[in-house]
Amino acid sequence: MKYILVTGGVISGIGKGIIASSVGTLLKACGISITSIKIDPYLNIDAGTFSPYEHGEVFVLDDGGEVDLDLGNYERFMDITLRRDNNITTGKIYQSVISKERKGDYLGKTVQVVPHVTDAIQEWVERVSKIPVDGNDKEPDVCIIELGGTIGDIEGMPFVEAFRQFQFRVKRQNFLNIHVSLVPQPKATGEQKTKPTQASVRELRGLGLSPDLVVCRSSLPIHDGVREKVSNFCHVAKEQVICVHDCSSIYRVPLLLAEQNILPFFKGRLGLDLPLRPGRPLSKWNELADRYDSNTSVVKVAMVGKYIKLEDAYISINKSLMHAALVCNHRLQVKYINSEELEDTMREKNPVKYHEAWQKLCGSDGVLVPGGFGSRGIEGKIKAAQWARENKKPYLGVCLGLQVAVIDFARNVLDMKKANSGEFAPQDDETVIIEMPEHNPGDMGGTMRLGKRKTLFNKDKSVIKKLYGDVEVVEERHRHRYEVNPSMVDKCEEKGLKFVGRSEDGKRMEIMELRDHPYFVGVQYHPEYLSRPLKPSPPYLGLILASICQLSSYIARGCRLSPRSSFSDTELSDTEEEMMTYQMSNALRINASH
Repeated sequence: MKYILVTGGVISGIGKGIIASSVGTLLKACGISITSIKIDPYLNIDAGTFSPYEHGEVFVLDDGGEVDLDLGNYERFMDITLRRDNNITTGKIYQSVISKERKGDYLGKTVQVVPHVTDAIQEWVERVSKIPVDGNDKEPDVCIIELGGTIGDIEGMPFVEAFRQFQFRVKRQNFLNIHVSLVPQPKATGEQKTKPTQASVRELRGLGLSPDLVVCRSSLPIHDGVREKVSNFCHVAKEQVICVHDCSSIYRVPLLLAEQNILPFFKGRLGLDLPLRPGRPLSKWNELADRYDSNTSVVKVAMVGKYIKLEDAYISINKSLMHAALVCNHRLQVKYINSEELEDTMREKNPVKYHEAWQKLCGSDGVLVPGGFGSRGIEGKIKAAQWARENKKPYLGVCLGLQVAVIDFARNVLDMKKANSGEFAPQDDETVIIEMPEHNPGDMGGTMRLGKRKTLFNKDKSVIKKLYGDVEVVEERHRHRYEVNPSMVDKCEEKGLKFVGRSEDGKRMEIMELRDHPYFVGVQYHPEYLSRPLKPSPPYLGLILASICQLSSYIARGCRLSPRSSFSDTELSDTEEEMMTYQMSNALRINASH
């Protein structure tokens, strides 16, 4: 087993997750089996109780683990399936150590950070790194570990010390450290500054870890002189200084790393059996990045949400929409709309914001209402669903988005004027969304219906079923406490709102679809968690296709993409591969010049 530790310096949010994901993508493209671990040094047991404004969205795994959004990046880039134990937090480590102490496992010894906490970290990493994550029983060859935060943070110190020890535990030839740091370029001087990176590497080395690669993040490509300066003052060879400037898309990052000969370095440093040229396995990534840059047709999707101040609060949804738009050869433009600004109270409070919000909604090609919790902005979401339904605008409701669509239908079609959710109003005869019986209202963490569950399609004709490939069963990930009231189902279906997918016991409504509408779909689960750049999620693909008026033709072709939209599957000859590698390098140089 080989271990690659990715650390960060100067500032948080510097892109460690994308660097870790890109390294994994390159290695997997070369036939290496990969797994990944994210370490978050906070005391929370998991990310489940975070506000989206704290760390962005909560990503949900197959086993129901509520984890950091970086694990979503790992899964999307590397096309792997991780588990809750692939996200380590200080809370989990301390909980494990204290549990052992209570059982007497330490035989009366004084329990300390060193060695007990650091040992627990190392044992956790070794145990989890051996678990297969790519659908077979083969133990991974390489484990990529991202240490959250920045070097020098007090909460991260036990983890840094653990890896200082770990490098000797697994031997040098099996351990590699990539340090990601910032090279700022102040506008006043226009000069790229290396001092922050020098200080960060000096602190890392002072803590016992020497970086094998220094990844310099910058707004523009760094000059050779800057690279040489980083090399001289950070104790690494010039070729071990990797430059990752701001690119047109994150899909360029693996290609950027490949061009700087990172794979030959891994081959020599870790003894990995890697091909000299990764051109063939990376051809689809190159095509994906080129398509992102070259698409000129725009599809506008209105996202009506509550947490729109931070894009990371909806990062998986944004990526899913982008995956679908790229397949359809369109550039995605997301119009973020604060759902509170669509409400009647906003018209009186701030007419300008009210009219601007409605102008955004009316100018969109499709509407998406994502999940969320609490009553704030709910009436605005209901109005967005009503507008999309009445104006035959393509609509996708995810989790709460399904529920508000049902509330709108009950109020305005079934004439149940007081219809609401038990989450927002006292339960009565017109409560169309109810709390699930097994939900425990006491503890907040881990008490929802979480993880991958089966959804069974019924015999009704269904667009969404066709988008899934006419299968009888789909498995998707869930995260919710409330569900459609079963007593309301027949009333809704009589008026054309069909529940075409249900849980295995038939009691829970999973997929909703409106008859005589271009695309009005709601799903109780979160399909965005399983979307991949080359395999977009069917509900999101349906929304984009309907928004560009191509859904009918797509279904008529048997749900096959046109040749122009498909990604190439043909193998390249050596000559074609060399040409593609040359073109990739040339494209990167052109991209760098901009």
